[in-house]
Amino acid sequence: MESFGADLETMRRQPLSDKHVALLKGNGEERAYDAGETVFAVGDPWDRFVYLIDGEIEIVDPFSGERLLNSTLGPTQFAGEIGFLNGGAVMVPMRAAVATRTIEVERLRMLDLMAEVPELSDHVLTVFSARRQRTFDVGAGGIKLIGADRDPQVQACERFLSRNRIPFQSIDLDGHDAEAVATCQLTGHTPGVVLGKNRTLIHPTPLELARELRLDLDVCRETFYDLVIVGGGPAGVAASVYAGSEGLCALTIEDTAIGGQAGTSSRIENYLGFPTGISGTDLVFRGQVQAMKFGTRFAMPRRVEHLAQREDGAFCVTLNEGDTLCARAVLVATGVQYRRLPLDRLQEFEGAGVFYAATDMESRFCRNTEAVVIGGGNSAGQAAMYLSRTAKHVHVVVRGTTLADSMSDYLSRRLEADPAITIHYETEVTCLAGDGHLDSLTLTSPAGDQAIGCRALFVMIGAAPNTGWLSGLAETDAKGFVLTGADAGRAQPYETSCDGIFAVGDVRAGSVKRVASAVGEGSVVVSRIWDHVETQRRATPLSHEAVSGGESVAA
Repeated sequence: MESFGADLETMRRQPLSDKHVALLKGNGEERAYDAGETVFAVGDPWDRFVYLIDGEIEIVDPFSGERLLNSTLGPTQFAGEIGFLNGGAVMVPMRAAVATRTIEVERLRMLDLMAEVPELSDHVLTVFSARRQRTFDVGAGGIKLIGADRDPQVQACERFLSRNRIPFQSIDLDGHDAEAVATCQLTGHTPGVVLGKNRTLIHPTPLELARELRLDLDVCRETFYDLVIVGGGPAGVAASVYAGSEGLCALTIEDTAIGGQAGTSSRIENYLGFPTGISGTDLVFRGQVQAMKFGTRFAMPRRVEHLAQREDGAFCVTLNEGDTLCARAVLVATGVQYRRLPLDRLQEFEGAGVFYAATDMESRFCRNTEAVVIGGGNSAGQAAMYLSRTAKHVHVVVRGTTLADSMSDYLSRRLEADPAITIHYETEVTCLAGDGHLDSLTLTSPAGDQAIGCRALFVMIGAAPNTGWLSGLAETDAKGFVLTGADAGRAQPYETSCDGIFAVGDVRAGSVKRVASAVGEGSVVVSRIWDHVETQRRATPLSHEAVSGGESVAA
C-alpha cells in the first residue's frame, strides 16, 4: 500500500499544467461533495474524469467502510485508473474525506481531449497504469475470492483476474483470522467471489465475473468493425496497437486473458529493451494499454466459434452464447496451446495439481513440495527457473537426449548449473496418483521407473493451433496451422488463401515461435490490412455501419 501512496506523492510533485486544467474547466462542470459523500461506489462505471480543485478524496474498504490507504487524493490530483479507458467498473469505493470541489468531464469527451492533446494523454495514462499495477501488486482491490485454492471454478476466475492485472485478494475457506471468517460468511462459506457487502457471486464463471466488472463490453451493439483480431497474445496485441493508431475500428477478442501463451511466462529475458527480463503478462499489459489509448476495444473472456463470409466480402463472426458481429477483415492471432498428455486421471487433476502456466498463482502449489515440468522449450525452461525459487526441488522432464534444438542456449546452461533443478532426459511421466489432489507421479526412462512425491505438475509440451473456428475459409496444413504467403498462393507473407483473412504469430505455419517475431508480425501486417479495408470501403460502402472509428485517446 505504501507504493500506491508513493505514486500519489509523485503526482503531487508533477500536477497537470494550467493549460490542461483550463481544458478540463472548458469541457466539464464543477461539482461539490460534502464530507463523507460517495464519489464512486463499487460497480459504478468509470463514466467521468474527476479532477480535484480542493478538498480530499479517500479510498474506502468496501467491507468495513474505513479508509483503505494511508494516502488520499488532494488538490491538483485526479481519480481513476486504467479501467477508465473502456468504461469498466470501479473496484474500490471513493468518498470525500472533507468538503471537496472537483471538475468532472464526461468520459467520452475526456477521451477526445486526450486524443487532441498528447501531453495530457501521456500524463493521465502514466498515472492510470501505475495505479492499476501497484494496486494489483499490493492486493488493494475490493474483490475477494473465496476458496480459490480449492474450487476449480473459482480458480478459473482467479486466473482471469490475475492475468488481466485486476486487483483482488484470495481468501481460504479454512482461514481462521477474523477478517477471513467475516468475509466467508458473506458467501455462506461457499466458494465464490465477493465484490462488496451486498454483491456476491456464488460459483461464477469468468464471463459472469467480467460482466459484473463491466469488462465484457457490449461489443455486438456495434455490429460492424473494420477489423476483428482473434487472439490477445503478443501478435494480436501488437496488431491492436497499430490498427488503432492507423485509425481502424478494431476489436480484439480473447477467450482467456490478454497475453496468450506468453502470459504464462514468468520471465522473458531475450526480448529487446528488457535486459533484466519481464513477465509475459506485464509485457502484453503494456501493449494493451497502448492499444486502448488508440481506441482499440477488447472483448474478454469471449470465444469465436464460427466464421462465415457474406456476398459483399465482409465476415460474420459468431461468438460463444450466440452473439454475432461483422468486419471487413479478420486477423487470426490465436497462437497455440499446450497439448494434453494421454494420461489416466489427467482431467481429474487439472487445477488440482496439474497446470499449464507458471505464474504467481500456480507457484503457491509448489511450496514445500517437489515440482515437475514437462517440456524442452523456452517456456518450460523459464517455468523451471521461476518455480525453483518456491519448490523444494524442480524436475524437468524431456523426451529427447538434449535441449540444444529446442531451448535457448543461455537458458539451458542455467538449468544445468542450478542445483535446485534436475533434468531427466529420455524420460516421460507415465502415471499420476492422489486423492482429490495430485500427490505423486511416476517417471519412466530407459533406467526404469521412478516415483516422485509431487503436488505440482506443469505440462508445457508441443503446441496445437486453435483454428477450427475458421470453418474452412482459410487453408491450413495437416497439423492445423494457417498457410500464408507463398504457401497459400499469395504475394504478401501474412495473407491467407481467403482475401481479407490474415494470420500472424504462432498460429501461422512456418512462423518462428518467439515473442519478438510475433510482435513484429502483428505490427507489420496492419499496413496490408489497412489497404484491404480501404479497398473494401470504396467497393462496398455500408451506410448501416454503427461505428466508423474507435474511441481514440491519442493523436
